[in-house]
Amino acid sequence: MDASVLSAEDFELEYVSAAGVRERGALGQLWPVTFESVRPERRFPAFRGQGNWCGWYWSATCGGHVGYESWLERDRLVLLDFDPSVTGMASQPFRLSWTGSEGKRIRHTPDFFARRADGTALVVDVRPDDRIEPLDAVKFTATAMACSLVGWDFTRVGVPDAVLMANVRWLAGYRHPRVHRAGVAARLMTVFTEGGGLLHGVRRVGDPIAVLPVLFHLLWRQALTTDLEAGLLAADTEVRLGTVREGGQDAVASTAVEPVTWSASTAASRRWRR
Repeated sequence: MDASVLSAEDFELEYVSAAGVRERGALGQLWPVTFESVRPERRFPAFRGQGNWCGWYWSATCGGHVGYESWLERDRLVLLDFDPSVTGMASQPFRLSWTGSEGKRIRHTPDFFARRADGTALVVDVRPDDRIEPLDAVKFTATAMACSLVGWDFTRVGVPDAVLMANVRWLAGYRHPRVHRAGVAARLMTVFTEGGGLLHGVRRVGDPIAVLPVLFHLLWRQALTTDLEAGLLAADTEVRLGTVREGGQDAVASTAVEPVTWSASTAASRRWRR
């Protein structure tokens, strides 16, 4: 495909609107659609002997469920949900099609569409480096080209860093706004103003069993921060003030939620009490 002679009109989009209506048209016409709010373009299959794991992930950013077709896609969803610049996302957002070099119609459905707080868009394909066949490479290249024509960013991602992913998965367990307690959160923000060890700071606020879930929620929101790639979260992990998350269901709801039931968090937090 010659990028110098292509236009957004050479790519066709097909998607299912939030109302369940299937729409089709040229990319140049449909790119303003809020694809972060559309339904999946195709269903997530489930059958005996299936080699991949499909499911639905509850996104704190969206305040609802987003589908995935593999554990690797699920991990990428968690990372998108954790990204403070992302304000919305959808899985299997549209089917892109174009005419290939041999005159045949080629179709591709990207894995995710994400909207950022500044209004820009990101299209994501998830595929490990060692599982990219020649036709896959063609599809990824063409999709990147199509995205560039309408000002979208495109990325093809593989397996994330193991330590980062383990830490973000842990924090994702505390992503729901019900974990937030405004009073405890305010004291944690004060304690970690100058930075300090995770468990030492938690004990300055109160009982670790009650305080740790709020700390993890603040780390998820990135109101507090730490180096999540340096090692697994531990008692001596250095924690400091971060950037308060802007936008998304998490940030909005967290400011209004005070009551919380600790029984659901107690078991997961016990290893931090020592």
